[in-house]
Amino acid sequence: MPFSVTAGFFDALRICAGFLAGVAAFSLLAISVVATSGCSWLDAKQRQAIYRPTQGVPSDFVGLRLGDERYFVNLPRTATTAPKADAAIPAIPATPQRVEMWWLPHADAKAPTLLYFHGTFRNLFENAKKIESLRAAGFAVLAVDYRGWGLSTPIIPSEKTILMDADVAWVELQRREPRAAQRVVYGHSMGSGVAVDLASRLRPGTDYGALVLESAFSSFADVAREAGVLAGLLAFSNNERFASIAKITQVQAPLLMIHGSADTTIPITLGKKLFDAANAPKEWLVIEGGAHSDLDAVGRAQYLTALQDFKSKFLPAP
Repeated sequence: MPFSVTAGFFDALRICAGFLAGVAAFSLLAISVVATSGCSWLDAKQRQAIYRPTQGVPSDFVGLRLGDERYFVNLPRTATTAPKADAAIPAIPATPQRVEMWWLPHADAKAPTLLYFHGTFRNLFENAKKIESLRAAGFAVLAVDYRGWGLSTPIIPSEKTILMDADVAWVELQRREPRAAQRVVYGHSMGSGVAVDLASRLRPGTDYGALVLESAFSSFADVAREAGVLAGLLAFSNNERFASIAKITQVQAPLLMIHGSADTTIPITLGKKLFDAANAPKEWLVIEGGAHSDLDAVGRAQYLTALQDFKSKFLPAP
């Protein structure tokens, strides 16, 4: 898929690999030594290449529907919010760091609410169509742009900052949706790692009702191995893991996973690996001909039906 369209970790790893491979005349061994040396500059370059956060608002964004909300939530200003030793997060600034949130209510006030975590590269503005598809499936949607994306505080993100932002979004979800059993955690691509991490720390039924993953993977390390030897080396030279395979067994809530048969960004085998490790009840849907980010378009009827059936089966009627 074209670089400008997908948020593929494969492409990010190749970019990062190319960056390191072009450093003077170093051998792969020398690159490895440099990469593991704790150099904050190189660490930042790696994270920039992996996540490729897109800032700003695209010129073709036409806005949300009447009644939808866009607003900002400040991160708590604590020592853990911005440790000086962490190159991923600037020292505590005079202005609090913030994330942008979207609240898209459903016409049916009794509809469950889905917490949306997007993948790398594309921000919320560029994911607006997919978010609308989820609303069309019968959900109100609360979505977050992590710091580094959209109009949220511009930083070079890391797994740590992204998960921190997810926790802020979770608090906001509890405010928006007081019915615990009607809360659904959703993640697409890299966002699947965010969703699994959050769900693994929550209690099914008491905190949330279900988990939905789209174009998910088992871990960054597995994706890297699929991308080649150098990418695999680079995956172990930084702290970005998103190891969902190690967390999915802690998720006890109903699970729906959707993957495209033609996904060249995250091979379907990695999604199936995660699904096989998950606890029941769980459902697996393959969209034939679907790629990484177009499942709601390529197999729209199947996509919407699967979400609606899953909702009816596992989310109790209010």
